[in-house]
Amino acid sequence: MPTFPFADRVPTPADHFRVSFFAAVLRLFDHLGPAWGPPEAVAARYPFLAGYLIEFAGLGLEELPAAEAAAWWSGAVREWELATGAHLPLRAVRAAAALDPTAEAILLAAGLTEEDARFGLVFEDVQAIPGQHRPTLALLSAWWRGAARSRVRRLLDLGLLQVVNPDAPRLEWAVQVNPVVWDALREETPESPLPGMRFRPPHELPRTRDLILPDRVREELARLPALLANGEIGAVAVRGPRGNGRRTTLAGLARALGRGVIEIHGPPKPDDARWKTAGPLAAATHALPVVVLDLAPGETVELPRPAGYRGPLGVVLGRHGGVGGPAFDRALTVTLEMPDRAARREHWRAALAAEPRELDELARGFRLSGGAIRRAAGLARTGAALAGRDAVTAADVRAATRTLNRQALDTLAVRLDPAGTWADLAVAPETARELADLEARCRHREALPASVGAAFGARLGPGVRAMFTGPSGTGKTLAARLLAAAVGADLYRLDLSALVSKYIGETEKNLHQALTLAEELDVMLLLDEGDGLLAPRTGVQSSTDRYANLETNFLLQRLEAYDGVLLITTNAADRIDGAFLRRIDVVVEFHLPSPTERWAIWQSHLPAGHGVDSELLREVSARCPLSGGQIRNTVLHAALLGLEDGGIVTSAHLEAAVHREYRKAGGVCPLRRGAPGPAGRG
Repeated sequence: MPTFPFADRVPTPADHFRVSFFAAVLRLFDHLGPAWGPPEAVAARYPFLAGYLIEFAGLGLEELPAAEAAAWWSGAVREWELATGAHLPLRAVRAAAALDPTAEAILLAAGLTEEDARFGLVFEDVQAIPGQHRPTLALLSAWWRGAARSRVRRLLDLGLLQVVNPDAPRLEWAVQVNPVVWDALREETPESPLPGMRFRPPHELPRTRDLILPDRVREELARLPALLANGEIGAVAVRGPRGNGRRTTLAGLARALGRGVIEIHGPPKPDDARWKTAGPLAAATHALPVVVLDLAPGETVELPRPAGYRGPLGVVLGRHGGVGGPAFDRALTVTLEMPDRAARREHWRAALAAEPRELDELARGFRLSGGAIRRAAGLARTGAALAGRDAVTAADVRAATRTLNRQALDTLAVRLDPAGTWADLAVAPETARELADLEARCRHREALPASVGAAFGARLGPGVRAMFTGPSGTGKTLAARLLAAAVGADLYRLDLSALVSKYIGETEKNLHQALTLAEELDVMLLLDEGDGLLAPRTGVQSSTDRYANLETNFLLQRLEAYDGVLLITTNAADRIDGAFLRRIDVVVEFHLPSPTERWAIWQSHLPAGHGVDSELLREVSARCPLSGGQIRNTVLHAALLGLEDGGIVTSAHLEAAVHREYRKAGGVCPLRRGAPGPAGRG
């Protein structure tokens, strides 16, 4: 017997793949022998094979018959593998999938054309099927004397083989190796093997010691590698907001295990190519499969164990939803909450290297996840550079966060300008006091749980849910804008037309997405005319009632766990489900303005230098119980009349506009004066 030529070399993945490929070529010579004779005769029929014969002669295999050479070579390769405990992709796939020598030989035979397309001409000739350059089940069964069928079926189930013509009769099925797995066997796995899948090798992953994590989580991660290695834990789920280091945490854990990471985004679906590929790909690349899920409250996903893989599984989850199934047996859950002020300071320091005073301001003013901080910091640096500055300011960061907000929220909500001060709002003293208390609640929402009893504080989150009730035009939306301006937050109004869907379950998903984004981006969310969504549950008389009640139940659960600032306005508080009202932290009542308040609203809306008589203003304020919105409309029309008559708003213009506003509402104007306006306009 010849000496194995690689015996004095430690196996590397590249060498191991090469000698395994040689074994497949040797078997091909053996299978072709009955028809064409010894290897020299086979090479005479297929000239490209002569090059392989020359290489085999150099390895000392020319003296052995083809069948004996193939068997000896395969056995020598198995013995050679024992020289290293390092990761060899083909060996790892074989072990994880429990492939016997015949199954491995069939897999390599199907992969011949992946390495040398000229083997396709051999398959076409032997099968006498024009254009068929891949082996069929009939050919494999003939070569392996009936043992091929069960092996091919198993290789298909494992995702290692694929049928290229599934509509053909079974014996005519042509098979190819899974190209993603084949590349992995050659150590050529791309970053995106398939859509919705991402691969990162170990050297690209962070170390857990370099991550900004709570001490509790860091201690858990330090204990996990040993528990995963001995099989006590089969899966690790990391829960928390998006962009908060969930995937990075699992990546650090994978590196501690000496593994890479394969991320699979979304739950497995029937005939999901990613899920069929994930098992053998993870085995070949020695990677941790990580399933990234975004589930709504009450939503559950069953995770099957990836076929052809023996090892732990990672799962990334939000705060809601559940996971079950065989892959989630013996699972441990790690929860990552939004970073506190100290952690945010560290994130800003790592991202910007700013001065300590600026770091304190950023940490206090922007309640963002770690990932959002890194993205905002990059945009802020760009903004500062465009302005010709090296230092990043809080204004740069605010502009950067608004860019992030627009990218994420613009399809679900509309941004409202939060400019102005409380002096722009004329309301009753008790309403002003409630708004001041609400502002304080928003400013201190993170610190408040630590300022109450421990049992109560443990259940108290940073969320603030406020309701503004009162007739239309009394300043509810304006108050929301001014509150956002007072606390330095962006304000977004939910676009109900984009959220509400006629399809069952879609409205809940859209609402969950909007609320989740608002939490993670730390924006203030406005649900205008919220009684349309928060209506009382009804008796179930039809399927429509049942699904409407399910939608209400979803909102109840979601609002109770909401960690952001949510403002709800309504002019029909009596039409809101009592369960919603119990979950509201602050209720601010807006009333139609009193004469004194109307006087203040008129003064704030009329332009400087107007020509309206003060006596008329007093009369209008006293005798016309208009809402703030109606006063706004009246001033706009009076200004338009003034522009037509030279640019100054006069008493005549204002009186005409008041009469017009009453006609719009179908009422009678209570002004003693009766003139409709200049030149009869109104």
